[in-house]
Amino acid sequence: MCGIAAIFAYGDGAAPVDERELTALRTHMAPRGPDGEGQWISGRHHIGLAHRRLAIIDLSASGVQPMVLSDKDGNENDADALRITFNGEIYNYKELRRELEAKGETFTTNSDTEVLLRLYRRYGAGMVHHLRGMFAFALWDGKREGLLLARDPFGIKPLYYSLAHGACRAASQVKALIAGQNAASPPGAIDLSPNPAGIVGFYTWGYVPEPHTLYKGIKALPAGSTMWIDGKGPRLPEPFFDVAAELAQMPAEISKAERIETVAQELRRSIAHHMVADVPVGVFLSAGRDSATITALATEAAGGASDLHALTLGFEEYRGKPEDETLLATEIARQYDCRHHTHFVQRADFEADTSALLEAMDQPTIDGVNTYFVAKAAAQAGMKVALSGLGGDELFGGYPSFRQIPTLVGLLSPLRPISRLLGTPLRHLTAPVLSCLTSPKYASLFEYGGKISDAYLLRRGLFMPWELSSFLDPDLVREGQEALETRTHLAETAAGPGHSHGKIAALEMVFYMRNQLLRDADWAGMAHGVEIRTPLVDVELFRALAPLIAGRNPPDKRDMAASASPPLPDNILNRPKTGFCVPVHDWLLAASSEDPAHGERGLRGWARRIMTAQKGLSL
Repeated sequence: MCGIAAIFAYGDGAAPVDERELTALRTHMAPRGPDGEGQWISGRHHIGLAHRRLAIIDLSASGVQPMVLSDKDGNENDADALRITFNGEIYNYKELRRELEAKGETFTTNSDTEVLLRLYRRYGAGMVHHLRGMFAFALWDGKREGLLLARDPFGIKPLYYSLAHGACRAASQVKALIAGQNAASPPGAIDLSPNPAGIVGFYTWGYVPEPHTLYKGIKALPAGSTMWIDGKGPRLPEPFFDVAAELAQMPAEISKAERIETVAQELRRSIAHHMVADVPVGVFLSAGRDSATITALATEAAGGASDLHALTLGFEEYRGKPEDETLLATEIARQYDCRHHTHFVQRADFEADTSALLEAMDQPTIDGVNTYFVAKAAAQAGMKVALSGLGGDELFGGYPSFRQIPTLVGLLSPLRPISRLLGTPLRHLTAPVLSCLTSPKYASLFEYGGKISDAYLLRRGLFMPWELSSFLDPDLVREGQEALETRTHLAETAAGPGHSHGKIAALEMVFYMRNQLLRDADWAGMAHGVEIRTPLVDVELFRALAPLIAGRNPPDKRDMAASASPPLPDNILNRPKTGFCVPVHDWLLAASSEDPAHGERGLRGWARRIMTAQKGLSL
C-alpha cells in the first residue's frame, strides 16, 4: 500500500515535467507511505514517476520505487528501460514469479513490483489478466515512449488522472494532484472548476461516482481498466473486467452441499493469498459473521498459531450493554486463539477528529467514520496490515436490499402504467408529510418502486433527483444529471444477471461497494498508514462464485460461515445484521443539527457539512 504519482508530457508543445510539482504530489501522500519515498525524472524531462512507500512485501532497499527493469545489465540510465510506480499488493506474485522463472526470467528482488515489470515485458498490457490482487500503477515503457495506467478489477486501489495541455498527471489522491498544481510554475494546468456531475452525484448517493470527481479536470481511472498514453495522445480507458458481465454468465445450479463446499474451498484460497506479507497480518473483528469467518480462516491459514492479532472497535455509549460488540468479539477471538485488542471511542473523539477526518477523505463521502477510527486504533496498536470483512454482504446477499427490493418491485411493477400518470402528483402531495416523518425521498415510492434498478436508487440514494434543485443551482443540477445518466447506468448494470438476486448483487458491487466502501477503506486506512485487505473482494473468489450468485439458490451468509472450523458460536450465526452503527449515526445527527444553516439532519445534514468543508470549491 503506497502513494503513487506520474507526470507525462506527451504533446509536442507540452511543458517539461516540473520537479517541484512532482515532489509536491509525492509529499502530499506521505501518510500513505511512511516507510520511504522515491522519485525519477527522465533526462529529457518528459516523464516523471514518484512514490511513497508502505513496506509490506520485501522490506529491503531492493523493493524501493520507482523500480526499473533494463535489458542492459541493470543500467538505470537506460532510456529504453521499463519503470513503474505501484500501489497495492499482488497476492499471487509468488506463483507468477515461478512461472516467469520457468520461462527464463531471473529476478533480482523478492518484491511483487518486479513481477509486474517482468510480466509487462512478456505480455504487455495483457499482464493484468494474470493478477490476483489490489493494484493501481503507472508503468513507463521507455522503448515505446508510452505510459500505461492500470487499476484492479474492483477498484480497491484508487487512481486519478488529468489530461490537459499535452500532459497527463496521475496520482493516488485528488488532493495530491491539487497540491502539485499549487506548487507548479506556472500553476493552473488542471481545470479545478466545479464538476456538476461530481457534485450532483455526491448528493444523489452520498459519494462521488466514478469516473467523476468534484473537479472538471480530474477523473478516476475506471475500476478494471487500463489506459495507454504516448506521443499520439491518450487512448480511451480499456476495460478488462466487468462485474455485471461476469454475473450475466450462465448460472450454475448445484446442490446445497456442493455449494457449501465450493464456498469453503474458495474462501480458504482467498484468505491464504491475502495473508501473504513480510509483516504480521491482523484482522478487524466485529460481532458479525463476515469478520468472524475471516478470523477463523486466517487462524487456520496461519497454522493455528496464536499470534494473529484481532482488533475490535467499541463505543463508550454501549460499553457493557447488550449492544456492545466487543463482548461477542472477545468470545470469537478466544475460540480461535487470537490476540485480541479492543479500543473504545466516544463522541468526543469524533468531535476532536472531525477536521482531520474530512481532510483525509480526499473525495467527499458520508460513510467511513467507523473505518477511520478502527484504522487509527490499528496504527496505535502497531498493526500495519489488517483483513476486513468488506464485501461479504455483496457476495452473500447480506443487505436488506436483497429482500426488500424484490418485494417492493413485486408489489408495484403491475402498477407501472398508472405510476407514469400519477407518480409525480402523488410525490408532490406526500413529500411534505414524509419530510416530517422519515425522508421526503420516499414520496418517490410509486415512481421508482416498480423496477429493480429504480428501486435500488430509492433504497440507496441520499437525495432523489427531484429534490436537488431545492438547494443547488438548477442549471448545475441539469448539467450534472445529463452527464451522470444515473437511471440509465443503473438499468444497464441490472440488465445482464437473470434473477433479482444477481441484479442486486451487481448494483451493490458496482455502485455502493466500489464508490463508497472500497474508497472509504482506502482513504481511512491510508490516513494512518494501515493497509486494509479485503479477502471477500477478490477476483478469483468472485469468478468462482459468480455462477452461483446468478443462480436460483445463491450462496448466503450461513454458507460462508460453514467454512469456519470449529463452527462459529450460535449467537454469532443467529445475530441479525446491525447496519450503520447507531452511535455513529447519533454523532452525525448531532454534528449536522448543531448548525441549522445546513437545513438537514442526520446523513443528509452530514453531507451538506462535508461539501461545505471542500476547500477551494465554490458552489
